[in-house]
Amino acid sequence: MRVGAWGAGFGLFTMLGVAPSAAAQSLRGSPATVERQNLAAIQHEFTFLRDAGHVRRFVDAGYLVPVASNRDYSVKRISFPYARPEVGLFLSRLGRQYRDACGETLVVTSLTRPATRQPRNASPRSVHPTGMAVDLRRSTNRACREWLESVLVHLETRGVVEAVRENRPPHYHVAVFPRPYAAYVESIRETGEDRLDRDQRYLVKAGDTLWRIARQHATTVQQLVAVNGVRGSRIYPGQSLAMP
Repeated sequence: MRVGAWGAGFGLFTMLGVAPSAAAQSLRGSPATVERQNLAAIQHEFTFLRDAGHVRRFVDAGYLVPVASNRDYSVKRISFPYARPEVGLFLSRLGRQYRDACGETLVVTSLTRPATRQPRNASPRSVHPTGMAVDLRRSTNRACREWLESVLVHLETRGVVEAVRENRPPHYHVAVFPRPYAAYVESIRETGEDRLDRDQRYLVKAGDTLWRIARQHATTVQQLVAVNGVRGSRIYPGQSLAMP
């Protein structure tokens, strides 16, 4: 998967006063992770919604938009299927790429949650009440988990999301930083990298090996195996491989 525009996302994120750190890029939660998410919410002047009525008023005002299941991602039993528009953009892009890469539908398990509807184990400083966060179910497929985690870490290095791997239940909590993320997407669209993102696949020919394909595309056999869910080293002519 090709994702570029390092400067656009990182620069805007720094302008918000929230600089990503190396520690943040391991998907491990920490007090600093929560602090970065809260600081971003404050910089965006987001309101922490109190209850169901508060959510409805923000939906009616257009601050939150509906998020519905489609062919790329599924919204599972969510009481408030709404989010900031940039979260919807994030899901539409990530869902398509995830399905193309590993053949599964991305499962969304939480979006906006008002303060009165937070689960017992939620952080009192959770940004779910702002509508800028989304929870994604962790797949039982190892290749799919590795692909998604690599993408989330990649986006963290661009300063456009903050992601944490949670265990109860197994999922990924992702806070999307709206202005940096929107600028990042606009940048890769302008440079044409978004088109390359969709089209970067390789059709296996007779005589091809994973080692040869990896060398031709400046990647590794391990990455090809993880992204495509290949078992062992067996590939066959006509097979379509996503390029990391």
